[in-house]
Amino acid sequence: MSNTDYKIRDEGTVISLADGVCWVSGIDTAKNAEVVKFDNDVSGMVLNLEEKKVGVLVLDFFEKLKRGDKCYTTGEVMKTGVGEDLLGRVIDPLGQVLDSGKPIDYKKFLPIEKIAPGIVARKSVDTPLQTGIKAVDAMIPIGRGQRELIIGDRSTGKTALTIDTIINQKDTGVISIYVAIGQKRSKIAQIIQKLKDFDVMKNTILVVASASDSVAMRYLAPYVGCTVGEYFMDKGKDVLVVYDDLSKHAWAYREVSLLLKRPSGREAYPGDVFYLHSRLLERACRLNEKNGGGSLTALPIIETQSGDVSAYIPTNVISITDGQIYLESDLFFAGVRPALNVGLSVSRVGGSAQNKAMKKVAGKLRLDLSQYWELATFAQFSSDLDVSTKEKIERGKRIIEVLKQPQYEPMPVEEEVVNVYLATSGGLDDVPVEEVKTVETQFIKFIREKHSKILKDIKEKKVFEESAEKELMDLLTEFKKDIVIEKN
Repeated sequence: MSNTDYKIRDEGTVISLADGVCWVSGIDTAKNAEVVKFDNDVSGMVLNLEEKKVGVLVLDFFEKLKRGDKCYTTGEVMKTGVGEDLLGRVIDPLGQVLDSGKPIDYKKFLPIEKIAPGIVARKSVDTPLQTGIKAVDAMIPIGRGQRELIIGDRSTGKTALTIDTIINQKDTGVISIYVAIGQKRSKIAQIIQKLKDFDVMKNTILVVASASDSVAMRYLAPYVGCTVGEYFMDKGKDVLVVYDDLSKHAWAYREVSLLLKRPSGREAYPGDVFYLHSRLLERACRLNEKNGGGSLTALPIIETQSGDVSAYIPTNVISITDGQIYLESDLFFAGVRPALNVGLSVSRVGGSAQNKAMKKVAGKLRLDLSQYWELATFAQFSSDLDVSTKEKIERGKRIIEVLKQPQYEPMPVEEEVVNVYLATSGGLDDVPVEEVKTVETQFIKFIREKHSKILKDIKEKKVFEESAEKELMDLLTEFKKDIVIEKN
């Protein structure tokens, strides 16, 4: 933004200042979201239009301002620099670089606020965005162009899930944008280092407004990240944008609104807090061929308090998105990671975008898992269980073991299909629960090294044929015999 040339249109005077917000009189021609300039190279953005004064959000160097300073309108709305040069870089919401590289010479600027593409410009979501996480790709699949909310208490693995998804896009051609809103700088530094370690920074852009940055930075960050993503989407590319997290974005907007003396509503949020996120997330879509065929997939994160998904901001964002992945604290602390709550998690469009092979093997997975959690609770109070119930409980235990996955280890979809098939086919029913993880890992290694054609066929054909199913079951039987022989 600082590189754009603005023309001065109108002149006013600062009449009061407080905590990153100032009031200006005399600029009667100002419009909403217009950039204004002060003396001392300070910038601001108009947010409140009143009869005798205008409320301005100061974007940088607030401490340089004082009462009586001159303010000038520019006639331009807030814009951000976009371009291929952003790939692999870390920037703040004003487009200034935060990494050790040279400053970016922006050739193109786009408004940070834009009306979302209409229904005519869109195409239905039918291409999967593989996360590399077995539980998600099997039960809550995400399509390119979808908006899937990731929700849960703090420290339940929300950010970890999105970072794994970004890592999994390494060779897919998908451009990833990670927007950090109100995160600690140490945490952001760790994320950057991990992305470098896995060599995915070259296809990734980070827009950072940390906890120590001003409220203006935290308010602007997601819109800037979305605009950068739209630049690539309009060029026909597939983009993934992670907003981490929109709870802190809502807090920033509440802070700004209260400073601007807007009337407060429920939980002190302003009345238009729903619009704050809806106008951001509606911009995620898949465009049709006539409009370039690009897509922008949004993974917003919302933090809950004590698992309360019925609170104000969580319910707002749930109603805007196309489904949610709910991560539960109790599961996380019980060692089930990712801590996916099957009952509260849903994908409203991912099924039509799911890999056909995965769709076939994962059909019963959600039902088996739901039955297990229900029966496991019931079984605590009853020692006399019938054979059918015991079988379902034992199968459920093994499914949970198979779906457990360490952080930073996303899997290729063909290996995910084999894994999920092991769990749902009953092939592991005779394996002790504590051995399931070992057998699963060794069997995948065995297939990868000696029968890679099965994996290659699943990857290329994107279907799981009956012949492959039979061959896999025969190989598993043979493999389990060898395991037993080795043990003896």
